[in-house]
Amino acid sequence: MEDAVTGLVLSGGRGSRMGGIDKGLQPFRGRPLVEWVIERIEPQVAEVLVNANRNLDRYLAFGHPVLTDRIGDFAGPLAGLHAALSQARSGLVVTVSCDCPFLPTELVHRLSIALASEDAEVAVARTAQRAHPVFCLCRVSLLDHLAEFLAGGGRKVDSWYASLHVVEVSFDDQPEAFRNFNTLEDLQASEQRRVG
Repeated sequence: MEDAVTGLVLSGGRGSRMGGIDKGLQPFRGRPLVEWVIERIEPQVAEVLVNANRNLDRYLAFGHPVLTDRIGDFAGPLAGLHAALSQARSGLVVTVSCDCPFLPTELVHRLSIALASEDAEVAVARTAQRAHPVFCLCRVSLLDHLAEFLAGGGRKVDSWYASLHVVEVSFDDQPEAFRNFNTLEDLQASEQRRVG
């Protein structure tokens, strides 16, 4: 039986490439992006947490606890993961991005299998030759290690992974599953795309 997993939706960034707007709250086919993501990850996990650093009331309206970064100045996805590892009630945390409404419906299952079979510390999704580092399954026991990395000024996900036992998990059968939106133009151009 798979261990219980906490799902973390990362929506705490600056949205710089969208002109500084809150990316997770941007409409996509009539609903905020983050709502699509919550709908996809919720059946896969024991609890959902949302990492946000502004518009907290709007995020709370989706019905899940909202965590702010414990490290200031929009320190990136690792700051959101740090907050979740500090609060999760399970032994594992899976992270997903708020701007990826097509994420796999069996993401957690496949990452969990790989994490266990390789006795790894982190399992990361990959398509073709590209890893998707913010789509990871991470052991809560890494909290102190991550806190030390952040305290030393580390911010890049790949740099932290370089110090860990990481397994990459192929999702080559779903190459569009990790499609995300970095600009408003990307979002508008994809309004007619089918949500898989």
